[in-house]
Amino acid sequence: MLDPHRLRILRSVIANGSIQAAASHLGYTPSAISQQVALLQRETGLTLFEKAGRGIVPTSYGTALANESDEVIASLGRLAGVVADLREGVTGRLTLGYFSSAGSTWVPWMARKLMDEFPQLRLELNLNELPAGQQPILPDIDVIVQSQYHQRAVPKGYRQLPLADDPYVAVVHRSHRLSGAGEVPLRELREEAWVDNDFVDGHCRQVMMGACDAAGFSPRFLVQAQDHHTAIAFVAAGIGVTILPSLAARKLPEAVCAIPVVDPEPIRQISVLVKDSIAHRPIGKRAVELLHECVTIPLMAS
Repeated sequence: MLDPHRLRILRSVIANGSIQAAASHLGYTPSAISQQVALLQRETGLTLFEKAGRGIVPTSYGTALANESDEVIASLGRLAGVVADLREGVTGRLTLGYFSSAGSTWVPWMARKLMDEFPQLRLELNLNELPAGQQPILPDIDVIVQSQYHQRAVPKGYRQLPLADDPYVAVVHRSHRLSGAGEVPLRELREEAWVDNDFVDGHCRQVMMGACDAAGFSPRFLVQAQDHHTAIAFVAAGIGVTILPSLAARKLPEAVCAIPVVDPEPIRQISVLVKDSIAHRPIGKRAVELLHECVTIPLMAS
């Protein structure tokens, strides 16, 4: 079994670019760092660094080992957190997964309420929208999105509870010809310049693209934006239109307005996965209650 401490030193040397810099940041002498690197090379049977001028650079083996240790180091960090909680007398721990628009609306209010009502609770909040191929660690409670274009099986040991349907809106500049309309058929936007708001082609974008396929056209994207906030900024500058879930368009600048999209109506379903082991505990029940409050009394969480 590899020594986790030596893995951390390996990652520090690579991140800092030298043994001397890693030693300075970690509080060790350069010779102590060199000794730990040598021991790790002996453990693995791999050459992890090679000389380059007056310094060293990681080999492909060193880089691969550092990259593959991400999950291990993260898990050890979580375990250290559990130990710290036990030491400090923290009586409860809750991990909550969420997607970005829930994080900008519901989750901060919900987290504050939980921390006020359960002062001995250690709350950990994790974004569940990850790059393709990266698997999230399932939390105790996970707020997720689904649609007719993307369904996920309920993990073993969890139950799924519906929260809300989230229809999409067109966000346009107030000078736009459609500004003030009560609704807009999706096909009315086919000639518009679009601002993409989900560059990684996540589930929310797939809902939008599926609706466009149903309407018989492909959007003409003028701008690629990484997220909802950036896309809205482009629209506010008068550069195109963007289509967002309603939850993501709750706080808009004065220069833009939101119009419900119909015919077809893009829509995503928001639900919550609750681990069976926490579903009947007071903290689990209260977390679900607060999520329902976010849906039914939206102004409380905006």
